[in-house]
Amino acid sequence: MSETTIPPTKVALATRLRELLHQFSYIPKTLRLVWRAAPGLTLLWSLLLIVQGVLPAATVTLTKHMIDSLVVAQAAQGAWEQVRPALLLVMLTAGVVLLGELLHSVSDWIRTSQSEYVQDQIKDLVHEKSIAVDLAFYESPAYFDGLDQALSEANSRSLSLLQNSGSLLQNGITLFAMGAVLLPYGTWLPLVLFISALPALWVVLHFDRRYHAWWKGTTSSRRRAQYYDIMLTHSVIAAELRQFDLGPYFRTAYRALRRRLRAEQLVQLRNQSLGRLAASALALLVAGATLAWMVWRALQGELTLGDLGLFYMVFNRGQGLMRALLSSAGSIYTNSLFLGNLFTFLALEPQVVDPPHPLPAPSTIRKGLTFRQVTFRYPGSERPVLQDFNLTVPAGKIVAIVGPNGAGKTTLIKLLCRLYDPQCGSIELDGIPIAHLAIADLRRQISVLFQAIHNHHATAAQNIAFGDVNGSPSAGEIERAARYAGAHEFISQMPCGYATMLGKWFDNGVELSVGEWQRIAMSRAFLRQAPLMLLDEPTSAMDSWAEADWFDRFRTLVAGRMAIIITHRFTIAMRADMIHVMEGGQIVESGSHHELIAQGGLYARSWASQMAAGGAAVRDELARSSEQPLWQQEAEQHTGERHYAI
Repeated sequence: MSETTIPPTKVALATRLRELLHQFSYIPKTLRLVWRAAPGLTLLWSLLLIVQGVLPAATVTLTKHMIDSLVVAQAAQGAWEQVRPALLLVMLTAGVVLLGELLHSVSDWIRTSQSEYVQDQIKDLVHEKSIAVDLAFYESPAYFDGLDQALSEANSRSLSLLQNSGSLLQNGITLFAMGAVLLPYGTWLPLVLFISALPALWVVLHFDRRYHAWWKGTTSSRRRAQYYDIMLTHSVIAAELRQFDLGPYFRTAYRALRRRLRAEQLVQLRNQSLGRLAASALALLVAGATLAWMVWRALQGELTLGDLGLFYMVFNRGQGLMRALLSSAGSIYTNSLFLGNLFTFLALEPQVVDPPHPLPAPSTIRKGLTFRQVTFRYPGSERPVLQDFNLTVPAGKIVAIVGPNGAGKTTLIKLLCRLYDPQCGSIELDGIPIAHLAIADLRRQISVLFQAIHNHHATAAQNIAFGDVNGSPSAGEIERAARYAGAHEFISQMPCGYATMLGKWFDNGVELSVGEWQRIAMSRAFLRQAPLMLLDEPTSAMDSWAEADWFDRFRTLVAGRMAIIITHRFTIAMRADMIHVMEGGQIVESGSHHELIAQGGLYARSWASQMAAGGAAVRDELARSSEQPLWQQEAEQHTGERHYAI
């Protein structure tokens, strides 16, 4: 071995030391978090810890003098001159004990108050980070593992670290005071206290580290158990669970997984308990030997009865304090292991960010939208969804994008909203790359109906108002958006109209059909007065009759603005100003409905197939398109209704 080669044992020791220092680096972060959450309470808590740390030493010192005074009073056969000092010491000792109990109660109240503030602070930080991170994080299992690790233990571990830090400070002050009391009886006694507690520290560090490694390694399994629990209890799957008799399957899977996790955890706890028992036995042996030595000195007349009582109280209390002190230090380390997950999660940084010097977003789109040589692949994937993709959408036009599943249609919407950034190329709005705009400004210029809509368990009015929550829309604006989306009729028939609670999560809620929920989501998208509207499968839950009526409403709504509709419905696509056909991440055909039919390509073949399957229905729908729309007849009953621009 060369002289510069480091032995493996030293490398392992250095690695362990670096890990230890890294974990303890989370302690000041946690204390800063606690301070920001409740600075006044934290300051008061710290002062109380100092006072509580001194009181035990004062108690045992007073007890020693009280015992000696009582011995003297007994020898004086109850003479008042000797009894009075003893009574004063008794009263003073009782007062100190009472003060300790009072401060203990106050400290409990402060810790409870701190816990509420700290929990809210942690939740707020996690919510802030969850909003800030890219959409890509939500499509990664590792993100959900990290989120689960950050949330499942963050609150309890932060408070535990706070309490352990407090115990470390308080017990350290008490132990220092106790050590000062013991020094006259032997300078080596404090060292004995320290040595007797070392096994307990090793047990805490060793087994808690092993438990944390097990806990972190089983995150996916614990999340899967949560998934099975949701499948058995959530309303979303309740009907399918019964129809396909999935209950026994999920129950069996949940029980098997919990059985394994429970068995592994119990083994960890058993080994830890045995280690603690051995450490306690060793500490008891040391305490017994030391106490026997003190009794022998008392029998030799070197110590008074008060000295012996003081030593017993101090050494017994000191040994417990030393174990508690080292245990607190070990628990701080253990809690820092878990809090590392929280701070690792809070350190996540989004990749889609504002440019250093954002350009102003165009309030009105005058030229249009352009994709230039855009190449994009999802994080973690080597397969490009778009490759050198080009597309131009003129201002003021309604464009339909059609194509088979997986062609990349929905990806266009995600890129336009800057939920992702392409690896190559640029997307331009009126000639300005959208990457040069502030994200919030860009998104205010876009109104979106995503394919996977979310059902908000709120009132109908609130559901729609979420489309422009910062704009504080009026009741009239909310109703107009609902009329354009075809939702006003069924909303007005509900028990409380627009004040009706939707969904079954809360009291007096009304459940809607899939199509009605879709119209609510569409109303939300229509409420925002944005120059660009993006709709992904907006009519997937509508029948063909409602679909034709909807498009007539939609064309009036977006008059003068630009809209992109992603659809599988030819009856929607054929009404657009321009149709683009996507396949394999590319535009393969473009033109009007009649032009694409004449080309005889992919669009024409798909049209012929759909006509063969339901030609009569399509022809009936085409005939209806020349008639006055039903919504227009309804709107004409409301003066000026058709002229509202949402």
